[in-house]
Amino acid sequence: MSTSRTALYGQADHDLAEVASDALQVSPLISGATDLASLDDGSLDSVTIRAPAGVIERRYVLAHALRALGAEGRLTVFAPKDRGGQRLRKELQAFGCVVGESAKRHHRICVALRPETPAGLAEAIEAGAPRRDANGLWTQPGVFSWDRLDPGTDLLLKTLPPLVGEGADFGCGIGWLSRAALSSATVTKLSLIDLDRRAVDAACRNIDDPRASMIWDDVRQAVTQLSGLDFVITNPPFHETGGEDRSLGQAFIRLSATTLRKGGTLWIVANRHLPYEVILAEHFSKVRLAGETNGYKVYEARK
Repeated sequence: MSTSRTALYGQADHDLAEVASDALQVSPLISGATDLASLDDGSLDSVTIRAPAGVIERRYVLAHALRALGAEGRLTVFAPKDRGGQRLRKELQAFGCVVGESAKRHHRICVALRPETPAGLAEAIEAGAPRRDANGLWTQPGVFSWDRLDPGTDLLLKTLPPLVGEGADFGCGIGWLSRAALSSATVTKLSLIDLDRRAVDAACRNIDDPRASMIWDDVRQAVTQLSGLDFVITNPPFHETGGEDRSLGQAFIRLSATTLRKGGTLWIVANRHLPYEVILAEHFSKVRLAGETNGYKVYEARK
């Protein structure tokens, strides 16, 4: 682990907040990063945070940062005004911080020193910590669809036939689709891949099966480890850095085609408005609409 007493949560933006080159990365969305919750109390001199948009998740991160800071340690936090930035000052003040605030490029940037006795840290940490959902599955605020079964995933679950052979779950989340795949005794191996460490941690707790292997990485990087698969299942993301990005789902489709064997099958669910038909037809020999409801559609694509 780095000996730096400076930490960074998320991608740096030196135009908004300077960060030391040796800062310890603590975001769960960056493969290989250290878990902020694992850092000792008072072990840091400064923390810079690109704040998450979700309120529970953001307060959890802020509370852990204040916990990990030493006396009068410096906390710098920034976020777009419409994705939590407007709330940062009040949230930090609620923890007992005296806050300096500035604005730049539609962002709010808040700077505070750790108060001698921060208020409400334990409550914020408990609210954002891993827990079981109503279905008994482990999850955590900040993970995709953390507090409910996503309707797209639900449609794919209802559409999937029994699967056979070796496969992968691209963007596995907490493991809903993988659990369904592994319910088939004819599945021999399943690789679960997700960019979010919290999702991978939850999936590890939700799936106790020797056929399953977990990979914490960006699917776009991790697929170099995979080839000759019989099937891929996915509910691909289509948002990155706060905005819609259709290229993510398109990349998942292309990567699925490269990892599948001849005759292998991709099962993919997407919002109805996303234009995936053309790219599916480009990379697969046979594509059929297998299910459609409530704004979502499922495709079966055979290589």
